[in-house]
Amino acid sequence: MNLLAAPAVALELPDEAFDGVGRRPFGIYVHVPFCATRCGYCDFNTYTAGELGTSASPESWLEGLRRELDAAASLMTERTGMVPTADTVFVGGGTPSLLGGDGLSDVLAAVRGSFGLTSGGEVTTESNPESTSPEFFDRLRAGGFTRVSLGMQSAAPHVLAVLDRTHTPGRAVEAAKEARRAGFDHVNLDLIYGTPGERDADLDSSLASVLDAGVDHVSAYALIVEDGTAMARKVRRGELPMPDDDVLASRYERIDSVLSGAGLHWYEVSNWATGADAECKHNVGYWDGGDWWGAGPGAHSHIGGTRFWNVKHPARYSEQLASGVFPVAGSELLTAEDRHLEELMLKIRLRTGLPADVLAPDELLAADQVVADGLMAVEGGSYVLTERGRLLADAVVRTIAA
Repeated sequence: MNLLAAPAVALELPDEAFDGVGRRPFGIYVHVPFCATRCGYCDFNTYTAGELGTSASPESWLEGLRRELDAAASLMTERTGMVPTADTVFVGGGTPSLLGGDGLSDVLAAVRGSFGLTSGGEVTTESNPESTSPEFFDRLRAGGFTRVSLGMQSAAPHVLAVLDRTHTPGRAVEAAKEARRAGFDHVNLDLIYGTPGERDADLDSSLASVLDAGVDHVSAYALIVEDGTAMARKVRRGELPMPDDDVLASRYERIDSVLSGAGLHWYEVSNWATGADAECKHNVGYWDGGDWWGAGPGAHSHIGGTRFWNVKHPARYSEQLASGVFPVAGSELLTAEDRHLEELMLKIRLRTGLPADVLAPDELLAADQVVADGLMAVEGGSYVLTERGRLLADAVVRTIAA
């Protein structure tokens, strides 16, 4: 599809979507679609300078972002009589750090100007280690950011090469330490495990580097070969093997063991933190069924059981907003059945577990069988995944929801 020619559609939200707005957690997600290079495994909505040409720029994107946020706040006022103040802000990408500290501060200022931010609200930006510096982190702190998430992926040079990552080994740890020195109490490092060619020793080296960085949060994701990516083409041609499920399981168990031993405990299947204050509150809002407005090209939103998403191309995004319409590409109203299944899928991944009182009688019977199989345990009225259950979380959901 020609993304520049893809039509926008009217944003139509039912009245019931606004019931409870302001009483549920409310976050703002901002999508920055720019990257210096494209990683071979990535299928996110991102664009390098060569792919954008002259049809879009960070400046036109930021102007479009301001317009979208202002229009969203106006819509909320029109439908509810108030603007929900953001509890959390998460700037993702892409590579938000390419905007620099001043550019990201402008983004946060736009959010504050439209929705505002609660006192003590969490404000996170993703960053590529290579596009950060002590000055960058100082500017972020001055601009109001409270949390930084750095893409580390691995400490092994050959693993980074397979992933087409451009940062040098060690830079992520150095960047994390720079962020801590700048005054960030909350710093996350992202790991990817199961990359073709990764050895046990490579994972151990990565984990040692993470602990050396002194961060209070770690996210670790199994490599998924997405259709349409450069990595998928290499796998199809036989140049790289597919990640092995048994290896992925072994890697996960190793990650959990090392991080738990160092005081970082899982609170979601792929996330570990030193305590409740270190958990990513923005993501917890997703998992707990909160509302969020996703601003930027391709960003997804959720308001009261209605999902909608923006057109993908930055030029089309800015053009639609300049013409006075929301840049919405599509939407869906979740049925009660949809919302129940989603609650199962998300809450089962949390350390707090799946409350028994949300389950129907037949689902309770299925959950009890999962407990008997050793994949969950009952804790305080909730079903919580065991370590083996975390490896089979999707299968557990299918069993309970069957």
